[in-house]
Amino acid sequence: MRTGRPRSFCKEEALDRAMTVFWRQGYEGASLAALTEAMGINSPSLYACFGSKEGLFRAVMDRYEARRDGFMAEILAQPNAHAVAEAYLYGVAAFCADTGGQNPPGCLMLKGAMSCCEQDITDHMARLRADKEAMLKKRFDQAKKVGDLPETANPATLARYLATMAAGISMQASSGASAKELREVAAIALTNWPGSARARNRDTARTPA
Repeated sequence: MRTGRPRSFCKEEALDRAMTVFWRQGYEGASLAALTEAMGINSPSLYACFGSKEGLFRAVMDRYEARRDGFMAEILAQPNAHAVAEAYLYGVAAFCADTGGQNPPGCLMLKGAMSCCEQDITDHMARLRADKEAMLKKRFDQAKKVGDLPETANPATLARYLATMAAGISMQASSGASAKELREVAAIALTNWPGSARARNRDTARTPA
């Protein structure tokens, strides 16, 4: 009887290869044959190590998120709320752009969610996105407390605004938008940020004489 290949393969390298397959093809589009071929293992080894395709995807997402932890830490450490927003959107634009084949364009999290019919997976990715939004909200709560944001600012709405803009940037990247084009979109989005010149002019125009 043929048995699964012993777990002598490099798990981290196998996950990186599986990540590329999921990133390019989405969760539903990634077949077990494509995954095992990319990972250099057979099906019994995949099931022995990860339990299922869903288990493999969760492990891939954990690794993907670990890479993003450093990014978020750098974003949240910016000196003020505007700098946080700027670093976040420009960072997403750079990350999602086609990097000459180093990574597929777009966001693995969004691509996976859009192509997945399994509720557990979509719920899991929704929680991951919500966690990032909560981090941004907490940072903006702090900014408002020290006067870095106006009293009228709503930290939850600002965090959701950035998350919405980031999702749109990712979708544009998946459609082939260049890093320059994505940065231009981010720049326009930032003109609506509280304290920006355009936002100040808009608020002044609304103020009764």
